[in-house]
Amino acid sequence: MDRENPLGQFLRARRELLQPEEAGVPVTTRRRVAGLRREEVARLAGVSTDYYVRLEQGRERHPSAQVVDALAHALALEEDAAAHLHRLARPVRRRRASTRREPVSPNLLRMMERWPHTPAVVLGRRLNVLAANTLGRALFDGHAYSGDLVRLLFLDPDAREFYPDWDRVAANTVAGLRAGAGADPDDPLLIEVVGELSVRSEPFRRLWARHDIRQKTHETKRFRHPLVGELTLHYESLTVNSSPGQQLVVYQADPGSPSEEALSLLGSLTAG
Repeated sequence: MDRENPLGQFLRARRELLQPEEAGVPVTTRRRVAGLRREEVARLAGVSTDYYVRLEQGRERHPSAQVVDALAHALALEEDAAAHLHRLARPVRRRRASTRREPVSPNLLRMMERWPHTPAVVLGRRLNVLAANTLGRALFDGHAYSGDLVRLLFLDPDAREFYPDWDRVAANTVAGLRAGAGADPDDPLLIEVVGELSVRSEPFRRLWARHDIRQKTHETKRFRHPLVGELTLHYESLTVNSSPGQQLVVYQADPGSPSEEALSLLGSLTAG
C-alpha cells in the first residue's frame, strides 16, 4: 500500500509513465530512464531539483498547495489524479471505525427492489458488493467472487470470459480502487485486499504500481453472461450521501437493443 511514503511513490510512478514528448521536453540523447528525469519534472514545476528529490524520497512530505498544483501540471495529471495528489500532500487521518460492517440504508434497498428491469448494486470503497437488487445479483451471479468485483476480476478463473474487454475493465477498476485508497489509506480491509491481490495476481500488481487514479462515474461495459450471452450495458455510479464511501451503480441497455432483450430474459429466468 506504499504507506511509508505515499506521496513520493505516487510522484515517482507518474513521472516514469510520462514520456518526454508528452511533456514538451526535447529528447536529444539516448535516455536510460523510463519517463521523465527528476530534474525535468522539477524544471517543469518551477522548483529546485533538490526539493523535488526530497519529495520523492519522503524527506519533504507537505508541499504547499501552489507546489502541488505545479507538480500536477508538470505531470499532466487529470482531475481525479490531481485531487489525489493534494490529499497525499495534506493527509487527513480518520478515526478507525469500531465495526467492519458497512450497512446499506433500508430505504435505498427498498428503492432498488422497485426496479425489476434495472440491475443495481451498492459498492463499498473497496468495490465489494454491499447490496444488490434481484437483477443486479443475477448479473454477477455464478462466480467464485460474485460479491467482490476486484477479486472477481483478478482471481476468478472465468473473469476474462465474463468481461470481454478485460484489460480496460481491469485498468479502470484498479484506478477506482486507488481512488478509494486515497480517501482512507489506513483502512485495514483495503490494505488486506491490496496485499492479497499483489501476491496472487501479477496483472493487479503491475496496474497497482502505475498509481492511476480514476473515480468510478459512468461507462459502457460489455459482459458475456453464462445464461443470456453478451450484454452491452451503460452504467452510472451515484454517490450515496447518507453513507460516505458507498456508490449506487445502476445499469441499463439501449432501448430496443439485443442487450435489452437479453436483460429481460435474465430477469424472467431469475423470476422463474
